[in-house]
Amino acid sequence: MRLLFLVSVVVTVSVAWGRPQLPLLSSEMVDFINKANTTWTAGKNFQNVDISYVKGLCGTFLNGPKRPELAHNVEGIRLPDSFDARKQWPNCPTIQQIRDQGSCGSCWAFGAAEAISDRICIQTGGKISVEISAEDLLTCCDDCGMGCFGGYPSEAWDYWATKGLVTGGLYNSGVGCRPYTIPACEHHVNGTRPPCGSIGETPKCVMQCIDGYSLSYPKDKHYGRRTYSIPSQQEQIMTELYKNGPVEAAFSVYADFLLYKTGVYQHVTGDMLGGHAIKILGWGEDNGTPYWLAANSWNTDWGDKGFFKIKRGSDECGIESEMVAGTPHN
Repeated sequence: MRLLFLVSVVVTVSVAWGRPQLPLLSSEMVDFINKANTTWTAGKNFQNVDISYVKGLCGTFLNGPKRPELAHNVEGIRLPDSFDARKQWPNCPTIQQIRDQGSCGSCWAFGAAEAISDRICIQTGGKISVEISAEDLLTCCDDCGMGCFGGYPSEAWDYWATKGLVTGGLYNSGVGCRPYTIPACEHHVNGTRPPCGSIGETPKCVMQCIDGYSLSYPKDKHYGRRTYSIPSQQEQIMTELYKNGPVEAAFSVYADFLLYKTGVYQHVTGDMLGGHAIKILGWGEDNGTPYWLAANSWNTDWGDKGFFKIKRGSDECGIESEMVAGTPHN
């Protein structure tokens, strides 16, 4: 009995030693991922940043309230092998945009504001092209959660339908009614932006447009007609993207995701850091690995110019379980 106990202790210890605890954002973790020869390549996206800042960027509460599901009739529908909303709707410039949430866990608001902007343009055939304000959503939606300290994507879409959202571009852009007021920060040691600090307080909900904007705050509102969850089957998600445009998705972020550069991301190593929301805008295959094409909100110096691919069809990190979208009012 004693011998059995000793054997089990040795086995347990050796398994624990076999899975290295690599320091977050380290060269060792980059090397470990790249030597694993998986479907993606790692590299340094963040340098000289505090770990609490990186964790704070993951500001989405997972497994929260859900909108009712809307299922498509997929019988007989022919979907292409690959799809990219940027190419499908080239006259909608917001689809190509990468935003920066700054030192704030506002990803839940960004994923929604980005996809809503795209859908307004798509539904109007390019006639209305606006940047929906992440600031307005972040600061004024009380039911959405805790502002810069996290929120629920489904509640963000519900707020658009019930209360409406004004326009607003990137920090310092002067675009729209309420542009983003949290500055972008520098992920790298040498750069032009200020260094990334800790997650800051949520800005105030100001129900008026910036000086010089042509419309009043109530007149600038855009509303959703219907909001819904998307069933987790990939044909359902693909049909939704193909017919109506980009969607918001939430997933679990593990330490290795921070180091993504190219290829199709799937979790290799590292602890879970939190929930994160992004915009899904297409799909395809990369060297035989099926993927979703996504836009992150950590500026263009993260990942593949701000975009990334994540494995499709196996609910990688929960990516297919929490997708939400909606249709704009005409």
